[in-house]
Amino acid sequence: MTVQLGMPQPRGTAIPGTGASAQSGRPAGLPAGLVDRYGRRATDMRLSLTDKCNLRCTYCMPAEGLEWLSKQAVMSAEEIVRIVRIGVDMLGVRELRLTGGEPLVRADLLDIIAALRQAHPQLPISMTTNGVGLDKKAAGLKAAGLSRINVSLDSLHEETFAQLTRRPFLNKVLAGVDAAWAAGLGPVKLNAVLMRGINDAESPALLAWALDRGYELRFIEQMPLDADHGWTRRNMITAAEIRELLSADYVLGPDPRARDGAPAERFEVRRRMPGTAGTTGPVLGTVGIIASVTEPFCSDCRRTRITAEGKIMSCLFSRDEVDLLGLLREGASDEQLAGRWQDAMWIKPKAHGMDHVGLDAPDFVQPDRSMSAIGG
Repeated sequence: MTVQLGMPQPRGTAIPGTGASAQSGRPAGLPAGLVDRYGRRATDMRLSLTDKCNLRCTYCMPAEGLEWLSKQAVMSAEEIVRIVRIGVDMLGVRELRLTGGEPLVRADLLDIIAALRQAHPQLPISMTTNGVGLDKKAAGLKAAGLSRINVSLDSLHEETFAQLTRRPFLNKVLAGVDAAWAAGLGPVKLNAVLMRGINDAESPALLAWALDRGYELRFIEQMPLDADHGWTRRNMITAAEIRELLSADYVLGPDPRARDGAPAERFEVRRRMPGTAGTTGPVLGTVGIIASVTEPFCSDCRRTRITAEGKIMSCLFSRDEVDLLGLLREGASDEQLAGRWQDAMWIKPKAHGMDHVGLDAPDFVQPDRSMSAIGG
């Protein structure tokens, strides 16, 4: 059976003559892998190691924090290794990103990475972190087998950083970024969420700082994934505004490399000559913009997500979750686990948790989970 992009198959119903899954309506005879009804194939796995975090970023978590999962509810190291093995060996996963919460707070982090590297010597394994404590662990992460790292950094000013994260840890984060670079966890990528009236004016200076040090900065539109549910489309800084903010100092040109399903649209950066539209000197580096709200890239989404308690989320904004860990703990075979994973991805929505695009659509409903509880 051929699956065509933009032509969804019936959801939750069997397709005569195909041996469809009773749970998802996924027809038999599809190519192996994590294919959905729109013809997309998930090869990029985002796996959360914990829901805990030591920051309280305003766009993610309430000041008092959240009720954390119990240790028993979270996947063990052995369960993580098995799930990743099924994804890589049976379902075509080609890239792994470890997320949180904050993965550095997990005591067995190095053991997990070492076990994953031993099982998959060629697999790119990256990690997203807030950078607190990274200066002490960067070398160990590299030795264990981590390929590269993403660090969240929204401001270079102590007061602004503390306002956004509700913690005075800027110096710790900056030390962690430098340690990651020194350890060889490159390219070191920095993620910045711009908040109107708080850190948006800093964007050119933040880019200059990253370019000077060889880091790859990506600006991210604020998404409706805050635990306080205070997000509004009107208050967020859009991708178009980000480009305008940077244009006073820089000229952005298209990156010749293919986007290849990446969430960030990359631009080559050249310095703007004062008072002219010209440029001077060579390309200084690149900057990325992740515009999930205003310039969505859902049609080429290649991600599959596993939460810290082993739930499959086919879409970052999905309100449907499928329990993989419970089935594993009941003694399921690898084939049964792979089948459930395929069923969960087959019913992936077209975009933003719906079967149409639009985070500002009137029928959009923000998921109950915040970003820290999903894994980015």
